[in-house]
Amino acid sequence: MNLILVRIYLSDGRNEVRQVLKWLEQNKIRFTVFRGIAGLGSDGLVHKASLLDLSSDLPMVIEFFDKPEQINDIINTIKTMVEADHIVSWPVQSGI
Repeated sequence: MNLILVRIYLSDGRNEVRQVLKWLEQNKIRFTVFRGIAGLGSDGLVHKASLLDLSSDLPMVIEFFDKPEQINDIINTIKTMVEADHIVSWPVQSGI
């Protein structure tokens, strides 16, 4: 089956993260959220997590997939919540 995988790159603690997650949940779109342990911020500095805490400045990745005919509508809605250049997608094969 052909699917499209979508990743959204955001910083934790931002309203956009909560808004996107809430929308995905309300629309019953299965998703996964990853939190980075290091990342280069928009300030040009590297932010890292120590063993004792996870900084809220670290990146988060929201990932989901769906059929190509569904993805365009989903991405267009998400673009109203986050900057378009934070969204990437590509075709994947399932059931290989």
